[in-house]
Amino acid sequence: MTDSAQCANVLGALALVVTDQSAAAMTAGTDLSASAASAISALGEFLDRPTLDELRKVVGLTPSGVVRLVDRLAAADLISRGPGADGRSRAIVLTERGRAVASELKSARLASLQGLLEGLTATEQDTLQTLLGRVMGAVVEQKSGGAWICRQCDLAACHRAAGECPAQLAAQRKYGPS
Repeated sequence: MTDSAQCANVLGALALVVTDQSAAAMTAGTDLSASAASAISALGEFLDRPTLDELRKVVGLTPSGVVRLVDRLAAADLISRGPGADGRSRAIVLTERGRAVASELKSARLASLQGLLEGLTATEQDTLQTLLGRVMGAVVEQKSGGAWICRQCDLAACHRAAGECPAQLAAQRKYGPS
């Protein structure tokens, strides 16, 4: 019989290691903070010309925090501000340099995460993927507020377009089709 407290504790410790190692891999050799890496990743993957407020919600920052982050990213020539959809707002877009950095961040994150799976057989990875999908579904069901779960995701790797992303599927169950 599994001790659920032990299982939960190991899951928590693993979550910290995964977060620490992937953040370290993404920011190694850069001047980027974890929030900056998340913002650039989200802009590179799925955010299309977001406003400051939209970016703030994805990354989980305060209004003043996202302004400071955007100022730093613009000063580093990673993003630019352009006209927003309604004339009163400003849209944020990656520069050419920002797109290159987003691609590097994506590769570094994936390499770090794949390294954690090296000791597992293909069958064990399949089993883990199924279990992680179920856990992710429960996380989405319970979550309200805060930063987006998929802010650093590689949408192609999770097969989102094919309808196989566990977070997307859980969100559709919770909120209905998008």
